[in-house]
Amino acid sequence: MLVSGHGPAREVDDSYTIGQRFAQYQDKFPGIAWPAVTWQAGQSVLFDRPYKNTGTRDLHIDVFRPAANASRIGIVLVHGGGWRAGAKTHFYALANLLAQRGYTVFLPEFRLSPEAPYPAGMTDIGDALAWARAHAGEFGVDPARIAIGGASSGGQMASLLAYAGPSGLFGAGADRTAAALIDLDGVLDFTDPEALRFENAAGDASPAARWLGGAYENAGARWKEASAASHVGAASPPTLIISSGIARFTQGKDKVIAELERNRIPNRWFAFTGAPHDFWLFDPWLDKVAQEIDGFLVALKKKDA
Repeated sequence: MLVSGHGPAREVDDSYTIGQRFAQYQDKFPGIAWPAVTWQAGQSVLFDRPYKNTGTRDLHIDVFRPAANASRIGIVLVHGGGWRAGAKTHFYALANLLAQRGYTVFLPEFRLSPEAPYPAGMTDIGDALAWARAHAGEFGVDPARIAIGGASSGGQMASLLAYAGPSGLFGAGADRTAAALIDLDGVLDFTDPEALRFENAAGDASPAARWLGGAYENAGARWKEASAASHVGAASPPTLIISSGIARFTQGKDKVIAELERNRIPNRWFAFTGAPHDFWLFDPWLDKVAQEIDGFLVALKKKDA
């Protein structure tokens, strides 16, 4: 599908939707349900604030603001969709639950692979994090306490930014430093043999290859650079990894956790049993995701107090 507006027409892949996933899952996961989004008095949402111009169009960010008793902690969440599809709206239900727990949640739009390959989307989410830090005072957030998180391909991107961003790989490192990482079923090491078995199965036609500019055999250095596990180290932020329980989606987590442990960096691993890959989209898993994120960030806050 081609979309045109004030800038040149661009290709948009709309194959990944919540409705499509629900239809795929409803006979496989008894009890799966659409989450009901309810609002608390005092909550607010700012939609489609421009945070960046790519030279051809604006990119936008939604901000979910808590009511009273805000925690002064922000969370930037990067949506999934195989690096080629998806939308920031997919995180509305989770962002709402987190806002009700006192967090200010930033949901950025970013360029996907049909529009621009790696590292464009990484630069975009780095700029979104920098924008959130620069505007933190406007939203009552401490700029030093903004976490980065994401789901599926967005979890991979968030992990890469959390571990490699401070080096300046995707822009000014000081502005791309996250206080914590939240990875929801995002691959952590593209070069892991088990990850390659899935992510590189279709060669140049695989979603990862389309994003990274070629299959692993032809673009191996880029696959390694785009692996969060290649960048984890002593300066990495505290990390929460939440898994569906399907091992392929968090390949590299043992390597990452071992390095975090070696550097005494707080980390937590939580895995569902019998959950779909897109567990953050649906009940009964959604509320547990919000609880895990809240519990991890609260524990970090207490540790720093």
